Amino acid sequence: MKPLTEQEIRTAFVNCTKGESKRLSVPRDLAERPWDELDFLGWRDPQAPDRAYLATELDGRPVALALRGAGAASWQTRRSMCSICLTTHTGGVSLLVAAKAGKAGQQGNSVGAYMCSDLACPLYVRGRKDAGVGARLPESLTLEEKIERTVANLGAFIAKVTA
Repeated sequence: MKPLTEQEIRTAFVNCTKGESKRLSVPRDLAERPWDELDFLGWRDPQAPDRAYLATELDGRPVALALRGAGAASWQTRRSMCSICLTTHTGGVSLLVAAKAGKAGQQGNSVGAYMCSDLACPLYVRGRKDAGVGARLPESLTLEEKIERTVANLGAFIAKVTA
């Protein structure tokens, strides 16, 4: 993924207003992020732990989503699998919900997915971050195929939000 600036991220949000995108928390360490190892940038709002965000590139342009969790209640305490990267965690998967883009979102429609609570899917897939014993099930796929699957799963989720 190519590095994104704060301005590029703020203008890429598809499921919140311009005012909301101006007020939301964007990581201050964008220059230090391992962009070459990221399929998307995900982060939690430090002032509001129930809010999360992700930004990626689709068809050569940045796309970002505002997500909400149900606070601590959305964290799974049993072993659960992320629907984006297929990493299993004990207590590290959350139901994150995105308001749909456009009029549907304004009417309260939303889409949810169980995701790694820290939104570090690209790092789990590449083995750069460890989710514990048994977190990555044995597979015959190559790393490139796992990355492609993660990107496809994220793309499918974004398509549901923007449909």
